Amino acid sequence: MEDLTADWNRKVKDCVRQYSDKKTKLWSFEVKLLINRSNVRQAFFQAVSNSSWANYGYLVAAELEGSDTKRELQILSALHGIGFILLGHKTPVESQVLIPARERTDIDWDTANRLVEENQDFQGFIEEVACFYQTGKTKRYIWDIEED
Repeated sequence: MEDLTADWNRKVKDCVRQYSDKKTKLWSFEVKLLINRSNVRQAFFQAVSNSSWANYGYLVAAELEGSDTKRELQILSALHGIGFILLGHKTPVESQVLIPARERTDIDWDTANRLVEENQDFQGFIEEVACFYQTGKTKRYIWDIEED
């Protein structure tokens, strides 16, 4: 037997222990102001790299320039499963999912652990997810959930 979690942060281990019943889906969003032909691949692969810990990964942009850029996004999405959302930056409810993300059934917890070690904000996110797994309760001010 090999303990694959031996080097993991305690907060990630706690989260994984609770995740086994999969009460939730985790989403990742890589947000950019503009996606065009010159930056589409770089932005897309940032989304790929930064979303392996999530069930759904999206690249989000306020502007998309060029039909060839959209075609490139479609090709990359078909290969890697990352979706694309055109953000309605003045009216967010008018945002459009132009390419839906493909669901990943398994979370890459090694990547989540690396991100926890490198990013204090992500560590806080993992703590809140673990708390939800343990209690079934959310902190409305963190998750931006409207009061009933």
